[in-house]
Amino acid sequence: MTRHAPAFFLAALSLTASPLLAADGILIVQKTTTASGSETHNVQIEPNRVRAETAGRGGGTQGIIFDGTKQTLYIVDDGRKAYSEMTKEDVDRVGGQMSAAMAQMQEQMKNLPPEQRARVEAMMRGRGAMPGAGAAPKTTYKKTGTDTVGKWTCDKYAGYQDDKQVSEVCTVDPKALGFTAADFEVTKQLAEFFGKLMPQGADRIFAIGSPEQQGYSGVPVRHVTINGDQRTTSELVDVKRQSFPASTFEVPAGYTKEAGPFGGRGRGRQ
Repeated sequence: MTRHAPAFFLAALSLTASPLLAADGILIVQKTTTASGSETHNVQIEPNRVRAETAGRGGGTQGIIFDGTKQTLYIVDDGRKAYSEMTKEDVDRVGGQMSAAMAQMQEQMKNLPPEQRARVEAMMRGRGAMPGAGAAPKTTYKKTGTDTVGKWTCDKYAGYQDDKQVSEVCTVDPKALGFTAADFEVTKQLAEFFGKLMPQGADRIFAIGSPEQQGYSGVPVRHVTINGDQRTTSELVDVKRQSFPASTFEVPAGYTKEAGPFGGRGRGRQ
């Protein structure tokens, strides 16, 4: 998988706009900031397809394309004119292998001294995985007040796992932005697709859910992931309705197909 690909899964999707009549797509511009710097991501959404991309260091762009109809994810490197893909079958297979490996690790960890076991569990949390057959601990949210993100006044929620704060979101009412849950059905599919590989990252992919499902009300315009002293902040910069050409969601002709992140043989795209 390319170096930037996880950022698209985990930080790609958030939100303003006018009614659905203007265009059938949505363009989202989002800024992701870490201690080492920031990147701006463009996310293009249609009813059944998503493309997220950012500028690569080589001057080209790198990104992902998710086709909800085919249930296939394409990882595209424009600078190298190459791509790889993951199908639902790939994800199911690897997700099963990861669950089995996690279960085996949990069994082996039973023999470790408590302090050593705690260190291993902390390391696994930092890598987005937890012992216990790959199951992600549930994050609970507490409302802490209001804040401002760009031109939006939003409600702040702190996310906790046990007694440890692991995230923060600031949300607005989707109706005020001109959106409905149906506009983002495909991002829910992407969250489910990706959640089989990295359950703890799935809730960071934008999807409108009920307060009971997501633990807070509204749509995140800022999402902060907290891992010790490290923070990753994704904020909405702009959103607008826009129509996209079909080629936006297609791998360009002539790109070389490479082995996927979980194996497989590459071949040139026909």
